[in-house]
Amino acid sequence: MPVRSHRRFVWIGVLGLVAAGVSGCSSATAVRVQPWERGQLADAVMNPGRDPLGTALAEHVYSSREAAQGGTGVGGAGCGCN
Repeated sequence: MPVRSHRRFVWIGVLGLVAAGVSGCSSATAVRVQPWERGQLADAVMNPGRDPLGTALAEHVYSSREAAQGGTGVGGAGCGCN
């Protein structure tokens, strides 16, 4: 690996760490939820399985795209040889 290419990867890594630190990703206070906000997060709208028909349709589309029966369950690698 040339020295110039190695320096470039190091420079990109340093810039990424600085960006993460400046953006607030390193702060533990950014993920705290206040007690009065927890009621909104516990709302039924936040439940991904609230609509059984919508979930069934999404799973059907996913399995059609993957070209395998039951693309979300345990099975083979998409070849149909479960």
